[in-house]
Amino acid sequence: MDSKLQIISGAYRGRKLRLPPDARPTQNRARIALFNMLESGIIDTSAKMTVWDAFAGSGAFGLECLSRYNKANVLFTDVAPSSIKTVRDNLSLLKETSRAVVKQADAIGAIVANGTMADLVFLDPPYADANLGPVFVHKLGKNARSGMVLVWEQEVGHLSEPDVEKWQVLRDKTYGRARFLILQKI
Repeated sequence: MDSKLQIISGAYRGRKLRLPPDARPTQNRARIALFNMLESGIIDTSAKMTVWDAFAGSGAFGLECLSRYNKANVLFTDVAPSSIKTVRDNLSLLKETSRAVVKQADAIGAIVANGTMADLVFLDPPYADANLGPVFVHKLGKNARSGMVLVWEQEVGHLSEPDVEKWQVLRDKTYGRARFLILQKI
């Protein structure tokens, strides 16, 4: 599928990304703002980090991390075969496979295995199921280690709040129809 979605910055800046069918990608402008927030002291961009793009779709969040942070390793998960194929195609286009792992898996079911090792998690579940985000955040809050950063994208109009006993809200910003909560595990 032809798209205007592209890598914003780093080694792969400007590269166009493929989209799976029926995708709802986070717009480039919103991703620019999000990464500016992350890089304003929330994450250490020079440190080794494990990133988990939990509901990967096209893989845009994880691919952006691979482009920007040369010490990042990224795990991409999604249940949809078309999304898994798209992520693999995008990685192939970038010739970036050594720092990436792609798994067809239910993100909520994979929390116990993946939530404990991640330093940065991107949560952008399908807007059609407003319960996926809150269930994921609740379960991740029980399993993640202290200090882990979670970026939770929600649709404006279907907003949920994290458990403040488990998560500290670092940023809460809205861009168009997307709200971004940047949380840190307490």
